[in-house]
Amino acid sequence: MHASTVRNLLVRGMIAGLLAGLCAFVLAYVAGEPSVRDSIAQEEARSAPAHQHGGEDHQQGAAEEEEEELVSRPVQSTFGLATGVLVYGVALGGIASLVFAGCLGRIGRFGPRATAALLAGAAFVTVYLVPFLKYPATPPAVGNPDTIGKRTTLFFLMILLSVLLAVVAVIAGRRLAPRLGNWNAAVVAGGGYAVAVVVACLVLPGNTDAVAASFPAALLWEFRLASIGVQALLWTAFGLIFGALAERALRPGQAAGAAEAAASDSAAASVRTAG
Repeated sequence: MHASTVRNLLVRGMIAGLLAGLCAFVLAYVAGEPSVRDSIAQEEARSAPAHQHGGEDHQQGAAEEEEEELVSRPVQSTFGLATGVLVYGVALGGIASLVFAGCLGRIGRFGPRATAALLAGAAFVTVYLVPFLKYPATPPAVGNPDTIGKRTTLFFLMILLSVLLAVVAVIAGRRLAPRLGNWNAAVVAGGGYAVAVVVACLVLPGNTDAVAASFPAALLWEFRLASIGVQALLWTAFGLIFGALAERALRPGQAAGAAEAAASDSAAASVRTAG
């Protein structure tokens, strides 16, 4: 694939990520922000009795905290949230478009739309859903602040393991396809990925101190459900939007040529391996 084509896909991927991020921001603001506000209110109510015994020292400390607060909560929940989600969407869109350029024609005879949809679905599962099952999202201002660094490290470690295991599963599936067939190879590779993920979840330490036992379970469930929904919408919107943009960027002849070239490279690599 020519460098100009990859550059074109990169730009379109970032545009698709921006639009997908806009969709995710709307859902995050409508469905996620209420649970965030309630979570913060829960923590403030829980800490209020202890603060009442602090006397003048506590009042002075609270005044200092208010002075140090550079960004108000309303700004955080609107412009701050929008900025974070949109930047996140643009960054992921750019990375995903480069992966798309490398995968087109190499994971089967799929067109741009189907490849974009498969890529978005795989990214949602490996980058977010699998790590989320081990280390689910926690509302802000909830849990032990001393363990934030440890929890963040474990979460990113789980993302890294999930992505690496997915790459290994794809490579294994491609090598097994000539002997088992595409369907059976995909089932075996997917099953191997699932088993490896379960083993990783059992080996890695838990996250038992992330949320206090007294925190309302219904509110925690609402926050985590909104978190999954935002990510699912982000990747679904990206897959649909980028698939359409990529199909327009890759004219039918161009897309077919790229797929045939990738298939030829794969066949040549298989011959070299067999030899």
